[in-house]
Amino acid sequence: MANERVPANLKYTREHEWIRVEGNIGVVGITWFAQDQLGDVVFVELPEVGRELKQNEQFGVVESVKTVSDLYIPVSGKVVEVNKALDGSPELINQDPYGEGWILKIEIADPAELDNLLDAAAYEEFTKEG
Repeated sequence: MANERVPANLKYTREHEWIRVEGNIGVVGITWFAQDQLGDVVFVELPEVGRELKQNEQFGVVESVKTVSDLYIPVSGKVVEVNKALDGSPELINQDPYGEGWILKIEIADPAELDNLLDAAAYEEFTKEG
């Protein structure tokens, strides 16, 4: 079942991050479910470009009017770009979590790690249980 809140072409973490694979680059953001739970996002702490991250490592935070939430990287690799638009417009995460609200791009070190992530159906099931 297709669901615009859980796009089928992405992989998901149990911490509510998503990754879209484009060649050897992974585009990472937080899910519709996560931004909905957070409420209005007011600040995003982005990692440094060039930072090496290990799968599931905390790489930043998202701050909303309700809470502060850690961000975890879905796969190991090197940060090659961050979404600078979020500095001035963190609300992009609420408005377009799978598009303009992306957080970073990572050069994927080990594509096999993608197998540890949830597909759309599993993520949908996971968010229903919670």
